[in-house]
Amino acid sequence: MRVLLVNPPSRGIYYRLGLFLPPLGLGYLAAALREHGHHVDIVDLNVDREALKNPPWNEWEVVGVSGDTSRHPAALEIARQAKEAGKTVVLGSYHATFMDAETLESGYVDYVLRGEGEQSFVELLECLASEGDVSHVPGLSYLVDGVMVRNPNSVPVNDLDNLPPPARDLLPMRRYRTRKLNGRPLTTLVTSRGCPHNCSFCSSSQFAGIKWRSRQPQKIVDEIEEVVSRYNFSAVAFMDDNFTINPNRVREICQEIMRRGLDVFWWCFSRVDTVVKNEAMIEDMARAGAKMIFLGLENASQAMLNSYGKGFTTDVAARAVEILKKYGIRVWGSFIIGGMNETRENIRQTVQYAKMLEVDIAEFSILTPFPGTALFHQAREQQRIASYDWSLYDGAHAVLNTEHLTRREIATETIKAYISFYGRLSRLKEVADGLKIYLQAIPKLSR
Repeated sequence: MRVLLVNPPSRGIYYRLGLFLPPLGLGYLAAALREHGHHVDIVDLNVDREALKNPPWNEWEVVGVSGDTSRHPAALEIARQAKEAGKTVVLGSYHATFMDAETLESGYVDYVLRGEGEQSFVELLECLASEGDVSHVPGLSYLVDGVMVRNPNSVPVNDLDNLPPPARDLLPMRRYRTRKLNGRPLTTLVTSRGCPHNCSFCSSSQFAGIKWRSRQPQKIVDEIEEVVSRYNFSAVAFMDDNFTINPNRVREICQEIMRRGLDVFWWCFSRVDTVVKNEAMIEDMARAGAKMIFLGLENASQAMLNSYGKGFTTDVAARAVEILKKYGIRVWGSFIIGGMNETRENIRQTVQYAKMLEVDIAEFSILTPFPGTALFHQAREQQRIASYDWSLYDGAHAVLNTEHLTRREIATETIKAYISFYGRLSRLKEVADGLKIYLQAIPKLSR
């Protein structure tokens, strides 16, 4: 069949800064469909906003749309256009997985694919091509005479090396060269799926499962070589939820990079407790080109860390930052503002904590109850959710009614956090566009 896969546009901070990353999820889907004989095109509306202004809908039979929560309204608008053109419309990814009923009730979507979609999408297309029975397609949600039907969940792909590599040849890779790491153009890789940690504000464990599944180190480095030689990127970001969950695997990857003599810079996500327990791994990472690590430091309050299910203490976080700096690896620290029981003083303590740690980049995100998270269920049960305008669910807008602060006050404290941390004029430029977004958000917030 002829399939169009669409990545909806973003209005968030990365769009404002012109920093885009290739939608690898659609790349994996496209590769799996193509391997089974389907003709696939990908449109990324982040880098080509005009691509669907006057689309040749007759070229496709099925239109698949992805997208996170903040882009769900945009995804539904694309679905509407495709549906009105007479196409079969399929939505997937995180938001549609956890809000499948609402998605289908829009009237613009024929099917929702829940969870990982490579195998299920192939089975769905086979059914559509033969007019077969879709009730056997795992992970599929749909309506029958207005009644919601949820097929049993799909089984996550166990051997990731059996999946074909993402179809980067279907993406305009040259247009993703605006993101840099130490001055080098950066692109993305995924080397594992699943996360056992199940933090209360994160839906990854619910979407991809708590069982961690990994690709082989040699296959990973093969892909690094391809993006370097074929697409001319000299830096990569490993987008795994926790790249360092298996330190021995990380060291094997590092050793393979060094054995092949690859000149590549990279960054990844990690946890502070993993860093502290595995200093030898950090040393290998630095030798193999690691230049930055993203750490979810979250909060200065141990009570808040415990409520988020982080499983570490602030002294361990401080030691992790110290170790990374020892080996010349920069720290991108993520902090959360606007917890349901946080006070203004708590927030300001977290800002001072970020300054005390001397992280290289501080990201202050507003706590957001994304569908699929324990936080979402808790906030909904307690009637704390102030807005279901999904376009505001981007970490830059307050959507929770908290115990001590209004939404406007949370947004104001977030602005102050950035100004306090990046107060020097030489650093303020790093977040100037981000501050504009927060300033524009304030009038939308109720008192």
